[in-house]
Amino acid sequence: MPLMTTDYDTIAAISTPPGVGGIAIVRLSGSEALAIAQQIYRGKDLSQVATDTINYGHIVDPQAEQREIDEVMVSVMRAPKTYTCEDVVEINCHGGLQVTNQILQLVLRNGARLAEPGEFTKRAFLNGRIDLSQSEAVMDLIEAKTDTARKAALNQLDGNLSAVIKKLRQSIVDILANVEVNIDYPEYDGAEEVTSQLMLERSEAIKAKIQSLLATAEQGKVLRDGLNTAIVGRPNVGKSSLLNRLLHEEKAIVTDVPGTTRDVLDEYVNVAGVPLHLIDTAGIHETTDQVEKIGVERSRAAIEQADLVLVVLNASEPLTAADQELLDATAHTKRIILLNKTDLPARITPSDLPDDEQTAVIKTSTVTEDGTKPLETIIAKLFFTDGISRQQTDVMVTNARHISLLQQALDALTTVISGLTAGLPVDIAQIDLQRAWELLGEITGDNYDEELMDQLFEQFCIGK
Repeated sequence: MPLMTTDYDTIAAISTPPGVGGIAIVRLSGSEALAIAQQIYRGKDLSQVATDTINYGHIVDPQAEQREIDEVMVSVMRAPKTYTCEDVVEINCHGGLQVTNQILQLVLRNGARLAEPGEFTKRAFLNGRIDLSQSEAVMDLIEAKTDTARKAALNQLDGNLSAVIKKLRQSIVDILANVEVNIDYPEYDGAEEVTSQLMLERSEAIKAKIQSLLATAEQGKVLRDGLNTAIVGRPNVGKSSLLNRLLHEEKAIVTDVPGTTRDVLDEYVNVAGVPLHLIDTAGIHETTDQVEKIGVERSRAAIEQADLVLVVLNASEPLTAADQELLDATAHTKRIILLNKTDLPARITPSDLPDDEQTAVIKTSTVTEDGTKPLETIIAKLFFTDGISRQQTDVMVTNARHISLLQQALDALTTVISGLTAGLPVDIAQIDLQRAWELLGEITGDNYDEELMDQLFEQFCIGK
């Protein structure tokens, strides 16, 4: 973990979303945070108030004869027990672009610097309060689209993943340390002799634990990024109505006129704890309308890019050639066939549909809302075989960077195991073992470079 440091200037930013609201927060962090805030604050002496207190007063412009800007509450939090491990001041003012920006400009004019994206969290990392994986969990927590995703991010922020990674690194370093002692001090009796067999057994045990972590990666990525879910079908089969039912609001225009949806519409929805990125596509059919043609091509592209395809068929009409073409086009995908409009007499029979154990078929009606709950259950089971339990989200790999590093560490350990099995000496095999240790360290930030760190924190919003 990096050592705590205070060699930073004082930064400031608006930490609440832009726009009109009841409250907005201007945050300062750094050794001069209290002094800068005091210059524009009329109320108690902030240098004398206790830490972790909130204080009533007014923000004034010292260069305009103490002209009052706003009535505020000022929170004072002293280092090191703060988010950044530095002195932190948060000015809670009335929400609104004008007043919030005026206060921010006053803060900057009196000695603070505008924070870069993610710089508050970056300082928390550099000052040793959190590691790099926990820093990334902050953004995951902000962007969580379901309660399950929030729990997974919060567990990572609490250090659950970090604790597992640190144990793996410690297991590796124990082997490496004993190898070095065996080589440099063969007469030393206190160190365990590391034979090829011992290194092999321990490497295999570490590899198995990394594989166990990677086994959560697919589900973790689903929770973090959501499932790209394409709703496809012929015009007027009920695709937009289904989208509206899943969203529980009238987002898509629904009419009896075929071809109403001419472009791709996308929305996020929480289905049984799984975030779905729903893509309502234009009806796939032959058309001479140039605008519709573009929509149909985008619909075909959406099928190729989707993690899940919901194929909507009109159950009140016989299966058409266009329906069959759509079923053939989605045969290679994870899909669910929805027989819609079941409130009308059925014209499609089970024998008309693919005999495929992997494809679920659900009868739905957007009029009576039949089939919505079974659909949610099947979607969850498709990607989370046994549902989503508390234990699954305790330690779950959700980040693409972490997945890549774990896979590289796994490859390094595979090389170690292959080498030892082929008779490679332990002092040569330890080179790849050292590489695995370094790769795992990149997850937590024990090993990192400045360019990578800058790229990571640039993804954050300003003020976090």
